[in-house]
Amino acid sequence: MSVGTSSAPGAPEVRRPPAPRPGDPAELGIDPDELPDGLVVADEHGHVVCFNAAAERITARPAAEALGQRLDQALPLEDLEGRRWWQLTDPYGGLAIRVRQPERNLLLPGGREVLVSARYVRTRPTGPVRRVVVTLRDTEARRRTERSHAELIATVAHELRSPLTSVKGFTATLLAKWERFTDDQKRLMLETVDADADRVTRLIAELLDISRIDSGRLEVRRQPVDIGAAVGRHIQAYVAAGQPADRFLLRLQQPLPALWADPDKIDQVLSNLIENAVRHGEGTVTIDITPAASPREGEDAGTSVTVSDEGPGIPEESMNRVFTRFWRGSKRGGTGLGLYIVKGIVEAHGGTITVGRAPGGGAEFRFTLPVSAPAYLT
Repeated sequence: MSVGTSSAPGAPEVRRPPAPRPGDPAELGIDPDELPDGLVVADEHGHVVCFNAAAERITARPAAEALGQRLDQALPLEDLEGRRWWQLTDPYGGLAIRVRQPERNLLLPGGREVLVSARYVRTRPTGPVRRVVVTLRDTEARRRTERSHAELIATVAHELRSPLTSVKGFTATLLAKWERFTDDQKRLMLETVDADADRVTRLIAELLDISRIDSGRLEVRRQPVDIGAAVGRHIQAYVAAGQPADRFLLRLQQPLPALWADPDKIDQVLSNLIENAVRHGEGTVTIDITPAASPREGEDAGTSVTVSDEGPGIPEESMNRVFTRFWRGSKRGGTGLGLYIVKGIVEAHGGTITVGRAPGGGAEFRFTLPVSAPAYLT
């Protein structure tokens, strides 16, 4: 009597489909080609029975060529010392208590580095290996992240060195020779120390913002925001600092939908975009505030802010890098983190930001925010 036969006398035989074999990708209920990582499966004889699309991409080898081959031929791997990995690990003839190989960096032919881990599937503990399941991951994304972190540390360390050297120099001089300086000289030194301390504070704030953006933990505390008044405050500050009032043009298209956003973070976005236009652009800095379609699905209303200037603009080939870390354009100075943080803040609000060429030939930054009104107001 088969396993699927009913125990009742005279009942018709009920056959169930065979259960997936251990290690078979079918037991996951998904197509192996849908997996983001490379998947290579070898049977009990060491022949490859699965070689998914990601494995093809990572190894640059067609699945049709790999299927049916021995595992060590289909996936020739070496460790970083040049030793053949399959000979070292011996999955089929090694210790019978092993169930896996932890992830490690290995080399494909040609020297390409990949992250490899393996699982040995047995029907019973210490039994023969029925499947060897190997996963492959490309290391390029991880290397880019590591390089980015190293660059961030180097950049911030360089930016911190200058103000901290200044602070240390002036404070040491004042402490050692306080009586030799006039009140005006002391005031100048203390004002310089105060400005450099503010610079250090801004750098630390940027680091915290980047950490929160990268980890998806940037908090947004929504309140009603008068975006027109916020832009007006920034313009007044520049005029008070000596910029001509006619350099700025603020245009509001009424009526604007009520905007709920984090006022401090929106101020940070406006400050960065307007400062870039003033410092790197030329001519009139124009800020347009208009109602727009919401960038978030399920909402109709949004608010769009466009900041443009009449300077040389951003080269076409650089536009796709504007919002990446350390982009500074043609003029050096600063950490190059401002626009990266701006993009993170806008996206944390559910908005979008773009860069293009302004009608006057300069740079044009446009960000759009959903109104995000609380549920009790909708």
